[in-house]
Amino acid sequence: MADDTVVVWDEALLGYDMGDHPLDPVRVELTMALARELGVLDRPGVRLVKPAPADDALLTRVHDPRYLDAVRAAPRDPLFAGFGLGTSDNPVFEGMHESSALIAGASVAAAEAVWRGEARRAVNVAGGLHHAMPARAAGFCVYNDPAVAIARLLDLGAERIAYVDVDVHHGDGVQEIFYRDPRVLTVSLHETPLALFPGTGFPDETGGPGAEGSAVNVPLPPGVGDAGWQRAFHAIVPSVLRAFRPQVLVTQCGADGHRLDPLADLHLSVDGQLATYRALRALADELCDGRWVATGGGGYALVEVVPRAWTHLLAVATGEPLDPATLTPPGWRELAARRRPGHEVPLRMTDDVDPSYQPWQPSGEPTAVDRAVAATRKAVFPLLGLDPHDPRD
Repeated sequence: MADDTVVVWDEALLGYDMGDHPLDPVRVELTMALARELGVLDRPGVRLVKPAPADDALLTRVHDPRYLDAVRAAPRDPLFAGFGLGTSDNPVFEGMHESSALIAGASVAAAEAVWRGEARRAVNVAGGLHHAMPARAAGFCVYNDPAVAIARLLDLGAERIAYVDVDVHHGDGVQEIFYRDPRVLTVSLHETPLALFPGTGFPDETGGPGAEGSAVNVPLPPGVGDAGWQRAFHAIVPSVLRAFRPQVLVTQCGADGHRLDPLADLHLSVDGQLATYRALRALADELCDGRWVATGGGGYALVEVVPRAWTHLLAVATGEPLDPATLTPPGWRELAARRRPGHEVPLRMTDDVDPSYQPWQPSGEPTAVDRAVAATRKAVFPLLGLDPHDPRD
């Protein structure tokens, strides 16, 4: 296997543009500009690959053909309604099918490069549209590119795929699509569905008949910061992945758990997000011979957070992590200020937060995070042959 990293990129990916909407493609534009100016994309072994749109044969591995017809037709019909389209969350826009299919194709290209041994890791920061359902748009997502990429991996012969979602919102679409498929383990850490869209992702959602233990959900209370989030991540994710023994790791790396994100209420830092990316790469190295397909996802602090978080993701995927004390380049600051006037443009790649944590233990006075961890371990660990009370599991 080549020890290269593929970064799937084309400026046409910025065409997934819902207009005056929280999911603004400027977050992807500024990410790629920052990564380029910091030299991340010019590292040895990094290859930029231009994607092709996913065709109907790929998309219908996940989506209903009638839904594809609706996505194509909606921009031509000003009165169109149905399939979750034409809402404030999922407004209809020109070229909706084409831009959505291109994002799905980009995630498929990343998955193919990794599975075929052309690269050890691959990244599509424009992807991660994890809420789309088989026949319905949801949560700013038209086509579910992580699910399409996973379906493609299955078709190529993968027998065990782990999907880990660290977006602040539950990865409901991917879970729903593979809920009865024991070949796919879906793991999601997110803010509690009692407080946040989409209202799913409780610990007792553990997989359908014949796939018991294939869904793992860790709902966290509002206000959790880096230490609590890392505590929960390390109390659940390594154990379930080691029990499942995946051949490839697919991740959705939404940056909306950050304390500055306007749509949610977790209090993570860029430093904590970097720690998570490093942990995900380490798990891919340990369990999957390095095979890691990473996508972006949510993130609505368009200047302040997302470009730094995903540039850290790209750096971890392409080699050595960036020093958090690194200054953002003046040229990038000028671009960010020009593209989004009035936003505070960060000067450094850090929030000056130490993301260290105390490992979870089943004894002592439990915190709200500990109770969330215990609920998840109790619900799913026995289904995977793990002891929910043993911190070594």
